Amino acid sequence: MPHPKLIPADPAPPAQPLPFPLPLTRAGLSGFPSPAQDYEGRTLDLNERLVKRPSSTFFMTVTGDSMEALGIAEGDLLVVDSAIEPRPGHILVATVEGELVVKRYELIGNRPYFTSANPAYRPIPAADLECQAWGVVRAVVHEYTV
Repeated sequence: MPHPKLIPADPAPPAQPLPFPLPLTRAGLSGFPSPAQDYEGRTLDLNERLVKRPSSTFFMTVTGDSMEALGIAEGDLLVVDSAIEPRPGHILVATVEGELVVKRYELIGNRPYFTSANPAYRPIPAADLECQAWGVVRAVVHEYTV
């Protein structure tokens, strides 16, 4: 049974291109170029940019403050790929004793730990607990309140 906070990626997401301006260099032109010229013929598809393996990618919303120093805040959307083999330094989504966590995977003294970016939280010794990596965080989507 999938976890209620996980949203699987659509295996064939519909293309929803967004304007993606081309950096243009103008030399020797007089007058003022149209601002619309920067948007001609170029789009950005966030699915194409952020989801490399749709069948192994899922999304989840962050709760808590343990990773704020790494730019992952409460309410952010994570793009997580379960096909990537976790390596030290990766930020993972994992279960630790049945609890879903977002932590950095590190080796401390050649032993695996899940660490926070907040000094208020101690490293979690992965070898001593029931842990399972669900995937590696590929991207963080942070929305600003406007």
